Amino acid sequence: MNAWAHHLIIAPVLVPLVASALLLLVDERQRLAKAMISLASTLVLTAIAICLFRIESGPNAFDGIYLLGNWAAPFGIVLVLDGLSALMLLLTALLAVPALIFSLARWHAVGAHFHSMFQILLVGVNGAFLTGDLFNLFVFFEIMLAASYGLLLHGSGPLRVKAGLHYIAVNLVAALLFLIGVSLIYGTAGTLNMADLAARIPEMEPDRRMLMEAGAAILGVVFLIKAGMWPLCFWLPTAYSAASAPVAGMFAIMSKLGIYIILRLTMLLFGEGPLAGFGANVLLYGGVATLVFGTIGVLASQALGRLAGFSVLVSSGTLLMVLGINDGAVSSGALLYLVSSTLTISAFFMLIELVERGQDAGANVLAVTMEAYGDADEQTADEEEGVTMPGTMAILGICFAACGILLSGLPPLSGFIAKFAMLSAMMGTGAIGVPPTAAIWTLIVLVILSGIAALISMTRAGIRTFWSSIEGTVPRVLVIEIVPVLFLLVLTLALTVQAGPVLQYMDLTIRTLSKPANYIDAVHNAVQVPGYQGPAARGTESN
Repeated sequence: MNAWAHHLIIAPVLVPLVASALLLLVDERQRLAKAMISLASTLVLTAIAICLFRIESGPNAFDGIYLLGNWAAPFGIVLVLDGLSALMLLLTALLAVPALIFSLARWHAVGAHFHSMFQILLVGVNGAFLTGDLFNLFVFFEIMLAASYGLLLHGSGPLRVKAGLHYIAVNLVAALLFLIGVSLIYGTAGTLNMADLAARIPEMEPDRRMLMEAGAAILGVVFLIKAGMWPLCFWLPTAYSAASAPVAGMFAIMSKLGIYIILRLTMLLFGEGPLAGFGANVLLYGGVATLVFGTIGVLASQALGRLAGFSVLVSSGTLLMVLGINDGAVSSGALLYLVSSTLTISAFFMLIELVERGQDAGANVLAVTMEAYGDADEQTADEEEGVTMPGTMAILGICFAACGILLSGLPPLSGFIAKFAMLSAMMGTGAIGVPPTAAIWTLIVLVILSGIAALISMTRAGIRTFWSSIEGTVPRVLVIEIVPVLFLLVLTLALTVQAGPVLQYMDLTIRTLSKPANYIDAVHNAVQVPGYQGPAARGTESN
């Protein structure tokens, strides 16, 4: 990795941070200027994410160690780019672009500072994926949450405010637990650098190891709240369904952030040594409970927003269950499932607003919001200026059917391939055993039943929406609104066509994660920039 490419590692944090600062300097009435700055920043971020992904998918594994201030680990802040973090950065960018474009049709104008909060959210999410220590994980976690509070409340309205206050209360408690867990770990191990922590755990005395386990358990609760594990998930369907469509589309990645951190820490800290398998049973049984709860919620949901919210829980439950199984072959399929389900759910949240626009129950939600904010006339002007999509109902119906196929895991799309990869590994191709045990068969049946439940619920909603007589007019959908949905669905089609190379990348990523010594050595042996007179060098000279 050359010097310029090396500095790209910090760019996913710096680019949206600088953009958010610039946006605060632009008057709120200059909406076009703010939109262009935000869109340019997001497109640049996407290009950077693609470059980092291509670099990491090459031969230089663990070459992406960035020492901020030129301080060597574990004393300085370390950003780590590997196969998993590069994948999550790319997924975040690919969600951000369509969500932002969708918001430009209407939603960015129904409240203040939308673009600034959107960029700050990207700072927090990207930083959490890149950071190599627990304290800065807490910092980026708080940045992400602070932006998500404002985005969830964006547009106001009693339902959104009620769900937002509940969401804020739950996540404030999670932040407090995060700080307590980090404090326990630091007091026990004397470090918060993940690589250094992994190296010190095997040398801990048994009494100190108990406090370490307590701190890790508290941290686990925090991340399980964010991932939406039962019984810590009751806030999620309400909050996600109450958010505006582009915000809910971005929130789809936030639940996967909890999954990412659990996977990262499980493989790095608890994959080998005296704490091997720590928390695996909690993940397994909690994942099963979440999957069952989400499946029941999907079947019971009458509103499409609630259906999408419970689909997030089904996805989280499946992934947590796989993490509890702790098998490499199953985890490879789970990574593909994570990407596919995130793209699908994000597209589904945005599609829901377009579908419900032609129904009495949902047609006036945005209009009421605009009127309350005093922008009803501007909304009408924007609609007159926008280009509408011909064949609206046909396109919406095709997109809805594609979302149903993906959520159900039916062939031939990527949802089926991901589930097939996981289930085939459970049935004997992985390290679980041949033939599979009764417990494994139970898990397989639950995954299949969750797909059937999604199929039933989506079919019922589709009949009610597209086949029943609608008294209202055909929804007026702008091109700028349907293109983001089509883009996300086309990405799932690309995953289907390139399933072989994608699964190979996922398998390589999991095999790399299962060797924590590589991660530890890469961070400890990271080379400081020669001749750089940063804080580290000046501090050495003064001593």
